[in-house]
Amino acid sequence: MPGDETRPGAAPVPDGAEESVPFETPDIYGAYPRLSDDQMARLAQHGWRHVVDAGDVLIREGERCETFYVVLSGSVAIVEGYGTPDEHLLRVHGPGRFIGELGLLNGQVAFYTAVVRDPGEILALSMDQLRDLVTRDSILGDVVLRACLGRRALLVGQGAGFRIIGSRYSPDTRRLREFAARNRLPHRWIDLETDEEAEALLRRFAVGPEQTPLVIWRDTTLLRNPSNAELARFIGLPSLPSSNGHGDLLIVGSGPAGLAAAVNAASEGLGTTVVEAMATGGQAGTSSRIDNCFGFPSGVSGAELTERAVLQAGKFGARISVPAEAARLEPRGGHYAVRFADGSEITARTVVLATGARYRRLHVPGIEPLEGASVHYSATLYEAQQCRTDPVAVVGGGNSAGQAVLFLAGYAPQVYLLVRGPSLEAHMSRYLIDQIERHARVRVLLHTEMTEALGGKALEAVTVVDHRTGEHRHLAVRALFVFTGADPHTEWLSGALALDARGYVLTGAEAQACSVPELWQSQGRDCLTLETSLPGVFAAGDVRSGSVKRVASAVGEGAMSIHFVHRYLGHTAAHGGTDSSPYTRPKESAWLA
Repeated sequence: MPGDETRPGAAPVPDGAEESVPFETPDIYGAYPRLSDDQMARLAQHGWRHVVDAGDVLIREGERCETFYVVLSGSVAIVEGYGTPDEHLLRVHGPGRFIGELGLLNGQVAFYTAVVRDPGEILALSMDQLRDLVTRDSILGDVVLRACLGRRALLVGQGAGFRIIGSRYSPDTRRLREFAARNRLPHRWIDLETDEEAEALLRRFAVGPEQTPLVIWRDTTLLRNPSNAELARFIGLPSLPSSNGHGDLLIVGSGPAGLAAAVNAASEGLGTTVVEAMATGGQAGTSSRIDNCFGFPSGVSGAELTERAVLQAGKFGARISVPAEAARLEPRGGHYAVRFADGSEITARTVVLATGARYRRLHVPGIEPLEGASVHYSATLYEAQQCRTDPVAVVGGGNSAGQAVLFLAGYAPQVYLLVRGPSLEAHMSRYLIDQIERHARVRVLLHTEMTEALGGKALEAVTVVDHRTGEHRHLAVRALFVFTGADPHTEWLSGALALDARGYVLTGAEAQACSVPELWQSQGRDCLTLETSLPGVFAAGDVRSGSVKRVASAVGEGAMSIHFVHRYLGHTAAHGGTDSSPYTRPKESAWLA
């Protein structure tokens, strides 16, 4: 730690100290709050003061940081590519501001370097000290959380972090870009075909185009076509447990249902592990804005809702592992074993299936080569930034399509909504329809179906047909967003438990009707409401047959599934099971109350 140290008890920042840093980045986004004198005083009672000199590095890009820093005097610069030819100043913080973004809270490596710009003093607290303090001060905890979420969004928007170099036609490039975007990891894509920077970087690292895609961070780290798991470990996303113990609960899937189940299970003392094949948040995590989510009157993005839920689950001790693709489920000795695509395995007393559903691919001529470059199955900030000057089209008539249209209309000059049916009312909420109809940049084309994608290296136009007249015509658009329904992610469950004709998981009375009578007779009870045809295995959210495909419904089912988990464990113990119902362990300290 740089400089001299002083024991806790430092005085708060003096009034007017912010004026001593003329180049401080203004807080126009609410991501750089200045802590109050009272908050500073409380922090000072727990932390240590350090004298720092210009050039002292507090947080280094690519390394984990386990210290929470507050500027007392002087200033701290946040820099990308520090010490490299690509060094770039992102922002400057003065007295009363703290250093850190979302990675500080969830254990990821830093996407920037924090270096002292003007000498002064800083206050340092360990993460354990911060967790302990904000557990007792929810207002301070919310200030920290909101700022960290906002800073991650700004890093994403600025294209900070690592770089992905690859061809838009490469499936592996599309895979890496999707994984980074879905996990909200700050990064920038450098197109091998069109970006002049690509050739210079390839020469610098002495690699040929045939060796792409590459992941480059600073000038020191080069990953050649890494797997999603390799990139995840490099960034610091948590991996599967190294040893396979017999946990209380394994939750497969981390959309709203899975995360709600994790929060409720872990907060009630169940040993809880969550596994996710691609990214936390599921389909909801790709939503640009959810306006009908309970508790968020001004709306919330899917990314923010997801990050809040992930932190809340982690606060109670739930372990979340990404990526971990489930491949098989089987009963084993009174427990259930889930094997993953990489050969690893986890065993638990109970399982909640919350794998949700995946957007269907659009199968029309010319579309496949453009997927990931001009054709997208989500509408996030990454995609929207590419649509500032050209018209775009959205295919679909449900809420996801409506949310995407309104979000993209804030960037693109014209957004076409292509709807095969005669109206929007059948599948879209009224509040979205009203906004779409009033928006000057949105044009709704009913009875319209896309039949072809046109373009070479990028989308140039789409061919559509009007089913009322039979007329075919071209729409000049440069990006296409597809939201045409979803299919359940249950291929790995085929033969293991009962599914309906569309592949959704049957639960309750329907599941029991598909089981042999002796199964439930041996249990001495009927199948529980969210229980599948395997006793002790439950389903929640979009993956469940008959569920309401809405975020709020998924959250409710995820929470309710834990009620049934407790009932199952209690019934098993009461009827001579080997496990007691359910054990309680000390909860890990929360980073926020």
